[in-house]
Amino acid sequence: MIAPADRHAKNVSFVDPATFTPHFAWKKLPAKSAYDSVVVCEKVPLADVTERVGTPTYLYSRAAIDDAHRELHGGLGDLPHTLCFAVKSNGNTAILKHVAKKGNGFDIVSGGELDLLRRIGVRGDCIVFSGVGKSRDEIREALRYRSSADRRTGILLFNVESEAELDVLLLALLGQDPEAFSDIQQISRLFR
Repeated sequence: MIAPADRHAKNVSFVDPATFTPHFAWKKLPAKSAYDSVVVCEKVPLADVTERVGTPTYLYSRAAIDDAHRELHGGLGDLPHTLCFAVKSNGNTAILKHVAKKGNGFDIVSGGELDLLRRIGVRGDCIVFSGVGKSRDEIREALRYRSSADRRTGILLFNVESEAELDVLLLALLGQDPEAFSDIQQISRLFR
């Protein structure tokens, strides 16, 4: 039996995302305005943005992205590291270009994401290919990857998720002369 919704209802207070979202805030308006305040992002009223570009609109704070970048790098200090932005989290090309200019790498999970990074000129040595189920074609494409900024081919790293995927990767690496090794299974065991 399902209880009526109001029987267990709790008083839920309003949570204002502008109070905990970096670079978003409420701005008080002059007394003669139709509203007493508006939400702003980096001092730009969101209402002005929606009037200009319409809705729905995704609005990102470059300052918030830069703050997060600084905080992550600062937390790692002098440890050698590469921060990799997960392309699947946001494929907005303006954001990806900005993240690339900051010197970050990228984590991809598909050939489509690899193609997106190529179109915006990301170097291969900044790309990590993760995720399960990489196809043979995606692996081959990543091995041949070259952007306008590259002198060499390929990507920085493959995160291999299974023995079968390792076999596909090794076969692709040997691609031109698979007979050079009598037993690809024997070779793949060296990397396990």
